[in-house]
Amino acid sequence: MRLLLMSDTHLPKRAKTLPAPLLAELPHADVVFHAGDWVDTDTLDLLETRCRRLVGVYGNNDGPDLRARLPEVAYAELGGVRFGVIHETGAKQGRERRCAARFPDLDVLVFGHSHIPWDTTAPTGLRLLNPGSPTDRRAQPHCTYMTATATDGRLTDVELHRLPPRQPR
Repeated sequence: MRLLLMSDTHLPKRAKTLPAPLLAELPHADVVFHAGDWVDTDTLDLLETRCRRLVGVYGNNDGPDLRARLPEVAYAELGGVRFGVIHETGAKQGRERRCAARFPDLDVLVFGHSHIPWDTTAPTGLRLLNPGSPTDRRAQPHCTYMTATATDGRLTDVELHRLPPRQPR
């Protein structure tokens, strides 16, 4: 099962559209994760129509329209792997410990908020993934998203994709 992970798209404030390389990945993904801070409902509408399956949550910058359509935390079992999605996990110090305690029944937690790509594993085995942002790199060298494969109870082929610099508006 091919997975596409993104977060913090912040459209149309940080960019007018999702980057073409990210959009080109949509038909190849069995499941798309979005870990919040969509900002506009148009992006949610787009992904709902173009994705086979979408697992998304709202973030701190998402207003009532998005909060009415999305949960704060989402769960899915895919390829025998138990996933959770949430926008914010708090400070990076102690993140693995906090998340392992809060989500003891998960194999993977996808999160956003910081715009900083993250891939670590808690001592309990919980894998934490933050795909960064495809539209707002903040202090990072590149805008990013992730892909992965879930099969036979394992998460494999986790890859961070760096997007080319955007052309000035």
